[in-house]
Amino acid sequence: MNAGVAMDVVGDAVQTILLAAAPILLAALVVGVAVSLLQAVTQVQEQTLAFVPKIVAVLVVVFLAGGWMMARITDFAGRLLGHLDRFVG
Repeated sequence: MNAGVAMDVVGDAVQTILLAAAPILLAALVVGVAVSLLQAVTQVQEQTLAFVPKIVAVLVVVFLAGGWMMARITDFAGRLLGHLDRFVG
C-alpha cells in the first residue's frame, strides 16, 4: 500500500465518520443549547433537566436517520472491501 492509497482511505473514512455522526451531534447541540437557555432564563440548575432531553433527542434522531447513517457506513465498507486488491498489492 502506497501513501496515496492510504491517504485516500483515511480521507474517505474521516468523511464517512463525520457524515454519519453529524445528525446525532447536531441534535444534541441544538437541544443542549435550548435547555441551557431555558435554565438560564428560569435559573433552574437541575442536571437531569439537561441530560434527559438530549438523550431523547439523540434516540429520535437515531430512529429517524439510523438507516441513512448505516447506509453511509456500509457503503464505505463495501468500497473498502471492493478495492482490497489495491491495499494488499
